[in-house]
Amino acid sequence: MKRRPLALSPSRVGDFRQCPLLYRLRAIDRLPEPSTVAQVKGTLVHAVLEELHGLPREERTYPAAVKMLKPHWAAMTEKDPQLAELVPDTDYMDFLVAARDLVKGYFLMENPEAFDADSVEKYVDLTLPNGVPVRGFIDRVDVAPTGQVRVVDYKTGKKPIPRFAGQAMFQMRFYALVWWRLYDHIPEQLRLMYLKVRDDMVLSPTPAELTYVEKDLGRIWDAVGDAARSGNFATQTSKLCGWCSFQAMCPAFGGTPPEYPGVPTEFA
Repeated sequence: MKRRPLALSPSRVGDFRQCPLLYRLRAIDRLPEPSTVAQVKGTLVHAVLEELHGLPREERTYPAAVKMLKPHWAAMTEKDPQLAELVPDTDYMDFLVAARDLVKGYFLMENPEAFDADSVEKYVDLTLPNGVPVRGFIDRVDVAPTGQVRVVDYKTGKKPIPRFAGQAMFQMRFYALVWWRLYDHIPEQLRLMYLKVRDDMVLSPTPAELTYVEKDLGRIWDAVGDAARSGNFATQTSKLCGWCSFQAMCPAFGGTPPEYPGVPTEFA
């Protein structure tokens, strides 16, 4: 199977900043990683909200959304049977209750019957003017009758305290930049909806902020290129190492990474 070209997304930028070796193992080696219950729960809730916004306004109700949980979970486990092992029968009801609580959090934050989304789970893929390839999925885009644009992202985890909110704000500005370069329009509002705590974070990006993000992406892409050509993806330890699924092959913990697969064609 032909490898999809490398590109930057908020997740891959976060990986490289956290630990260049983590970036290499995920983006270049593409090693498989086990899913977590939190991840699949987030995927399930995102799928429900995507379907919800495809319904006529009068059908976008909380009971209707709750009824979507089981069918979507069945579809997910049919596609990937290992998910059923991650959430065994003994944990299934608790898992559904937790997912239902996240859906309830959404309805307590906004009324989906009051507006129509312009797009949901919108895939974006382009090369920025500075030559950096970027891609990703935007959870939802709303366009007001006045033409104002709101970019929305659902978060199913905890809302970070202000000093740890940088990655979340970067992600939203990343997608605002992408929208600007695609449609020559800076979104008027960026909204992160933290469904678990029923709170949000709202940003109004400026041209200066997005220009800085674009330059920052250029610096990161150059650093990725330098590491890719040399094969030297340094390890960088932090408190996040405890959650890394590649710890056994990390030199910082006495492990040995797999043989470098070679310079990606993007940087050859």
